[in-house]
Amino acid sequence: MESRLIAAGSGRVAVSYHAAAAEIPGLPLLVALHGGTYTSEYFSVAGGPSGSFLDIAGRNGFAVLTIDRPGYGESTLLAEEENTFARQAEILDSVIAEALDVWPAPGVVLVGHSIGGMISLEIAARHPHWPLLGVATSGNGARIPAGGAAEALGSLPLSGVVDLPVAERDGVMFGPAGSFTEAARNAAHGSYAPTPFIELVRAPVWAADRLSAVAAAVKVPVLTVLAAHDALWDSSAEARADYESRFTAPASAPVLRGTGHSIDHHLMGAALDLMQLGFAQECMALRGQAAPVA
Repeated sequence: MESRLIAAGSGRVAVSYHAAAAEIPGLPLLVALHGGTYTSEYFSVAGGPSGSFLDIAGRNGFAVLTIDRPGYGESTLLAEEENTFARQAEILDSVIAEALDVWPAPGVVLVGHSIGGMISLEIAARHPHWPLLGVATSGNGARIPAGGAAEALGSLPLSGVVDLPVAERDGVMFGPAGSFTEAARNAAHGSYAPTPFIELVRAPVWAADRLSAVAAAVKVPVLTVLAAHDALWDSSAEARADYESRFTAPASAPVLRGTGHSIDHHLMGAALDLMQLGFAQECMALRGQAAPVA
């Protein structure tokens, strides 16, 4: 792993490059964006014996760039009035461009969890100048259940950077008993982080305020996987069809049974990871088919 700080706006963003364990030429770089209350260590947590997202991606020939979003890890905290998902997308667009100067790749697939998924879509809607091939997300959707956990979190009388109780996070992030191991839950605690509370305020209203406009602007394929037992999002067939209908580009929103919000940290996490790797392979192949034949 190689880590560095990249200047962005008036601050800096921490990134880490994880080289592939198996060399397979021509695969895209996966750029991974964590969700709220986590750092990029989210992608290092193994939900089961197959390993973490980073383990599985590396074994299958994919290099991964993990990013600590603004306000997490060593990345500079944005002022509350500036800390919108669109502004984070603007910052991370330039960070990814600079990272590609250091670690060149034939293409990029964004992999985002929860708020990281929303920001990934915001980046795609900007039509970045670097070669974006697709967006693979989990833990985001079109509908927040009224009166559910997402609205409850966002309505807490808090401000600034907050460190939510571990038990409260576990109750939101994990599915029913038997869908995860105690080892995975304990490992996930190491990826929990203090959170800019404004993110938890903006997340429940993002789909209503931004999804339609953002989805209409996205021009690359999208895969969004929702958990069957997601405490924050409506993962019903109707809600997923609603999500897919917002996009003009190809979009798919399947549900993964036996999982809670942080799918990667469940026993079915490897299934999600392999779906995302297959999607990245498909995006790269489709780009190759679209290229003119010499």
